Amino acid sequence: MYIPIGNDMALRDRNIVGIFDLDNCSWAYKTREFLNRAEENGEVVPVTDNLPKSFILTSEYGMNRVYLVQFNSSVLEHRGL
Repeated sequence: MYIPIGNDMALRDRNIVGIFDLDNCSWAYKTREFLNRAEENGEVVPVTDNLPKSFILTSEYGMNRVYLVQFNSSVLEHRGL
């Protein structure tokens, strides 16, 4: 099953490792370090031009991706997880 994440993009639900709310997670040092490292490695995919509210971590074919999305994690949960 596919989960729509905005801007005509969708992700396979089996590839999603986790959905994280930026308001709750970004204050932690380890989360900021993880996001900075992912951005340096080119693993971050911005899905929105607006301020992102959550990020989705996926793993497919041994590659990790971090999608920055405009929706809250609860909205994404209601879309199909």
